[in-house]
Amino acid sequence: MNSLTKTIRQRLEDRKILLMTHLIVGYPSLDVNRRMLQIMAEHDVDLIELQCPFSEPMADGPTFVHANEKALANGVTLPVYLDFFQEAVQTSSAPLLMMGYYNTAFRLGHEAFCQSIAAVGGQGFILPDLPIDEYHGLEKLAADSALSPIQLVTPTSSVERLNQIAELASGFVYAVARKGVTGARTEVAVDDGLDDFLARCRAATDLPLALGFGLREPDDLRRLHGRADIAIVGSALLNSWEQHGEAGFRELIAGLAAARYS
Repeated sequence: MNSLTKTIRQRLEDRKILLMTHLIVGYPSLDVNRRMLQIMAEHDVDLIELQCPFSEPMADGPTFVHANEKALANGVTLPVYLDFFQEAVQTSSAPLLMMGYYNTAFRLGHEAFCQSIAAVGGQGFILPDLPIDEYHGLEKLAADSALSPIQLVTPTSSVERLNQIAELASGFVYAVARKGVTGARTEVAVDDGLDDFLARCRAATDLPLALGFGLREPDDLRRLHGRADIAIVGSALLNSWEQHGEAGFRELIAGLAAARYS
């Protein structure tokens, strides 16, 4: 059991589900990001994705595409991102994960990519546009740097594919609740289809199971009690800040955090 999985298991001892949040570094600004992280820390968020802005974020919906564009316009380069990541690690008790696109790893080179994330205190990375067939040893370099390469599975993943992913995965497995991009629908129905999907994931791996894409409110987390180990909320938090400012963001974080327990 690696350190990320161990942390997740420990946190699950006193809560029914964990909360993983997401922010795009540089949007709306680095100062706002700092406030977001402070609020997350106040409510003991369990894991945090820090997204490195990219010009073609193919897994992201309109909200995040716009945010990526603005973050780049705000001057968030990879060095700026890594500096902010290190700052965030120093002020947060939650494990932090790099989220981005394969172009970053390709440009740096796999070894330098892993070393860069490890050097600033990251515990893993999520590259949604990199299928396992194209890892070409990246998972070994990640292990050498004590990083977890988080793998994504979808409702259309075959049993064979799930087993392939399970062999390579570490930390936890990221189950995508539906096909499409982030934030494109307002809710995820916890129905028989989703339960079947999660059951197939459980059969393939004993790693903690995270569910994301479309979770927006505290009741979404409550509906996942006993089904998933981690609920991932991203677009809804960004929307709350855009529409209601810090007060709305704080209220949503507080509600999501409370929903982990009852």
